[in-house]
Order: sequence, then structure tokens, then C-alpha cells
Amino acid sequence: MSADARSYLSKVLDIMEKNALLRHQVDWAEVRRQAFSRARAAQKPSDTYDAIRFALRTVGHGHSSFYDPEQVPNIEKAPPDSSFQGPEGRSLRDRVGYVSLPAVQGSDATYVRYVRQGREAVAKADHPGACGWVVDLRHNHGGNMWPMLAVAGPILGDGKVGMFVDPDGRTYPWTIQNGSPRQDGKAHDWGASTPVADSHAPVAVLTDGATASAGEAVAVAFRARPQTRFFGEDTFGAPTGNDDHRLPDGAVLVLTEVKDADRTGRSYDAPISPDVEIPTIGLRTGAADHVLQAARSWLLKQAACR
Repeated sequence: MSADARSYLSKVLDIMEKNALLRHQVDWAEVRRQAFSRARAAQKPSDTYDAIRFALRTVGHGHSSFYDPEQVPNIEKAPPDSSFQGPEGRSLRDRVGYVSLPAVQGSDATYVRYVRQGREAVAKADHPGACGWVVDLRHNHGGNMWPMLAVAGPILGDGKVGMFVDPDGRTYPWTIQNGSPRQDGKAHDWGASTPVADSHAPVAVLTDGATASAGEAVAVAFRARPQTRFFGEDTFGAPTGNDDHRLPDGAVLVLTEVKDADRTGRSYDAPISPDVEIPTIGLRTGAADHVLQAARSWLLKQAACR
């Protein structure tokens, strides 16, 4: 094994040992032994990639990733216009507002577009003043949670809505101020959002088995919110936070480092169950949306919508 390859692999394993969510549960001497054994013939950093991916399978909590330099541009570029799917909103009967929050990942321009379209969708769904809300997180497989929270912020209401929790118990709060999210007190660049008619209105959140990662973070932000109920199926089971580590050769290590926790401090690292379980598997395209129907029926029984 060359000195360059050894130094590279050692650096990546150091990052994992210092930051991984599972860092206190891993036998690091054994992980290093096996990683270096797998890369024993490595002559350049790229020869260690298989060993790095092996180590991630052990310490990455199932949510971490490794991208080689050729893959990195594909995860950072904006999607073409033809494939961009932003939030959609509409007003259902009896003044129930509906907004869908799909996954989003890409460039800063992608996030700006998502937030702009999402805020327009919320405004459309709030006309002439929603008495309750359906927030649809089904099929939201994740990406970046902050543009999603920038859209959902006025519905969530101002204040603390959740937090990250690291293995040592340190917390990093998520808050909403003037309808916009703040990460550990730091504002994002999307500006204040237009308020909805009633930020305390009841909310029905829809989830399924494809609600994952950042989609689950948004679900967690709604957990323990007053007058909020969940409908559908268990989420995927990756309600954890990742951080990106760019390596000297341009590769990127995406490492799971924190759990998501709701506003009460309850943390999550497994599938999140709904309050009302309604299986959706097997429904044919165009069939009645029983999950949405159940959510709307519950909303119409709440005082604000009666």
C-alpha cells in the first residue's frame, strides 16, 4: 500500500470516527483493520474507495454515502426543467388547504425555485383562508430539509419545531421565525414568508414508506405540534441528519452524524408510525385516495372547520 493511499484512507476513517452517529458503538480498531486489509494493494486514493464503502456499511447507520469525484457533479447540478417537481397546493372543499412537499436535492438555484413555487402553492391553498391543512409528505424520499421547511414554515407556526441531537446529547435546534426556518439560530437566504390565515389551524400530515430522510425531518417538525395528526403508513426509517465532507481528491463523504428530534426532545432513528394507519399498497392508479379522505374527514370535525 502506498503512502498516499494509506494517508487518504486514514483521513477518511478519522472523519468517520470523530463524527459518525454510531461512533460510540463501533469497534474502531476492527473497522480500521478490515478497511486496511481490503485496501492493502492500493497505490492511489481511488484504490481505497471500496474499503471506504465497506467501512460506511458498518458505521454509516444505513443513511451515509460516498461519491467519487466523477459522481459529485451529478448530485450538485440542478435538475432539468422537464424533471423538476416542486410543491403543489390547492384548496379542497370546505376551506381545507392542501400542499404537497416532494423531495428536493441539487443546486442553490434549485432550492430557490422550490421555495418560490412552494410559497405560491401555500398561498393558493390558503385562499380564502384555510381552516385546516393537509401536508402531503408521501413519496418524499428526502434531499435538503430546509427548502421544505421554508415552504411549511407558515403552517408549522413560529417557534422551535425540532432539533438535531448528536451522540453526546448536544442539541442543534430548528426554529421558524416569520415563516422561515433557522438552523441553530442561523437564517437561510430565502427571506420571510407570507403568513397563512391561521398558523394555529389543525394539520393532517400524510406519510408512507417512501417518506424518508429530509422528508422524515419535516414529519418530525410536525410531531407534537398541537392539533396535528398523522395518516397513512410508517415512514422509511432514516430520520437522521447527514453532513458532507469534501475530500482532497474531490470525492465527497456524506456521513450520518445526528438524530432528528421533535420539539419535545424525543429523538427518532427508526420508522415513524402514523396516528391513523391506512395501507396504500395495491391501490391502482386513479383509485380513491383513502388517506387524503380520512385526513380531510378528521379536519372537518375539528372546531376550526366545523
